[in-house]
Amino acid sequence: MILREKDFLQAVRDYARLMGWADYHTWQSVHSPAGFPDLVLVRPPRIVFAELKVGRNRPTPAQQEWLNLLRGCPSVEVYLWTPEDWTEIERVLRREGFG
Repeated sequence: MILREKDFLQAVRDYARLMGWADYHTWQSVHSPAGFPDLVLVRPPRIVFAELKVGRNRPTPAQQEWLNLLRGCPSVEVYLWTPEDWTEIERVLRREGFG
């Protein structure tokens, strides 16, 4: 069985909530600028932007541009996660503080 991106998104959101994070995901991005990351997670003092991909999917140029812009902001964390990164996802969302 192939994991769908929406199921991966839900798994990350569920784990984040379990770890005390508030989350935001744009449900329909049809009227929004292209490329904004899939998920924004907030647990003060941290904010995480995550783009999620499954299978052979890769970030679009617009998504990569957003990730690069956000990585230029020292006060946020930016990740590109796949299901294979689950150990890292757990580590990042359990961690206190920045980085």
